[in-house]
Amino acid sequence: MFPASTYSDRRTQLAAQFDSGLILLLGNKDAPMNYADNVYPFRQDSSFLYYFGLDTPGLAALIDMDSGTTTVFGTDVTMDMVVWTGPQPSLQEMCSWCGITHVQPITALGQVLQEASSKGRTIRYLPPYRADNLLRLHHGLELPVSEIQKSVSVDLIKAIVDQRSVKSPDEIVELEQAINVTHQMHMTAMELAQAGMLESDLMAAVYEVPLTLGRHPSFPIILTVHGETLHNHHYHHTLEEGQLLLVDAGGESDMHYAGDMTRTFPVGRQFTAKQKEIYQIVLDANVQTAEVLKPGITFKEVHLLAAKIIATGLTDLGLMKGNVEEAVEAGAHALFFPHGLGHMLGLDTHDMEDLGEDYVGYTDTLKRSPQFGLKSLRLGRTLKPGFVLTIEPGIYFIPALIDKWREEGKHTGFINYDALESYKDFGGIRIEDDHLITVENSRLLGEPVPKTIEEVEEVRGG
Repeated sequence: MFPASTYSDRRTQLAAQFDSGLILLLGNKDAPMNYADNVYPFRQDSSFLYYFGLDTPGLAALIDMDSGTTTVFGTDVTMDMVVWTGPQPSLQEMCSWCGITHVQPITALGQVLQEASSKGRTIRYLPPYRADNLLRLHHGLELPVSEIQKSVSVDLIKAIVDQRSVKSPDEIVELEQAINVTHQMHMTAMELAQAGMLESDLMAAVYEVPLTLGRHPSFPIILTVHGETLHNHHYHHTLEEGQLLLVDAGGESDMHYAGDMTRTFPVGRQFTAKQKEIYQIVLDANVQTAEVLKPGITFKEVHLLAAKIIATGLTDLGLMKGNVEEAVEAGAHALFFPHGLGHMLGLDTHDMEDLGEDYVGYTDTLKRSPQFGLKSLRLGRTLKPGFVLTIEPGIYFIPALIDKWREEGKHTGFINYDALESYKDFGGIRIEDDHLITVENSRLLGEPVPKTIEEVEEVRGG
């Protein structure tokens, strides 16, 4: 945990955004896999972690702007708990670590909320993403389940997004720790992959890296020879010479800050000539967009730069045609680049996505585009010092999408469908790094993972 003063200062800053009322922050509970005592690995709610740092199931907190007090609700240690899980600190002791002195049993939370509601006090809360917290809000606020999501506090969401978006120096340390674990995960994949190996065998070796450090991956690992499927979590294929392997993986720090990187490399020792051509276009987009990152530029501008670099490269290869600017404006490039260039990174891999992507990545004046490809850009807003984000351009040859667009006669002035026929078995390439926006420009976080053609082939050849 950070020092208690860090959490106290964060809560003070949040409370200062409101004149009165209560802020309710719910921690997560253990989630059963198939019966109550067989649970998934526990993961605390990230906003609760940000303001309290307590990585324990079954907690909740109320920040009272009128009394100036903050109360944590939880369950104290019983002998049954000690028997099954070993000695544990008391609730009061845990709360002292984050500067909290007011503690109540979790069973009192519902009554406290009902009393506040009966007095007409404003109770602000975040959108629940777990069913148990939805029910806690239903009972505590005496609202129909169907009304809970409609009554979430937009002003609280915006205040938390503004605060969590700018990472402190201590948070950057945590993020670099997570990204360095991520570096080890990718080097493991790049060094061990070989023809004849199952994807599942290699995925297990990558997964082992954070586990040996007492940590977890920051999201389900993507490791596939079918990189054209953007979020592919199947690991049953056998690696074959001539294929490309896409690995999108990240590790957590001890305090759950996330790393997120992607590398694509040949199963054999070298890229084929065809693979090199496509890979270089993606690499150019990765490097050149990172070079323009700075405060004051919108990330939508950076994304569109990546789209133009990709469209230019594909036009040079004869896979696209016509005017590049017009092709990108029309969205023709999205056949090959159907996702956004990146997203915010922090306590979540897609940072604060539970609060709503449009609140995190957009503003009241900058709205998300409905255009295919561009609508999947999670982050569009103006960049500020302290933002941490990913840069992850890609090129994918998705047979079903190619066939669909061709049948519809879509963007025939910009896409050479005949030339694409020989690429339908190509797969996909994505290259992703993590960057911090500084006062003047940006810097790469963590130890770099090889990504030029020469660097990758050197590792694979070794």
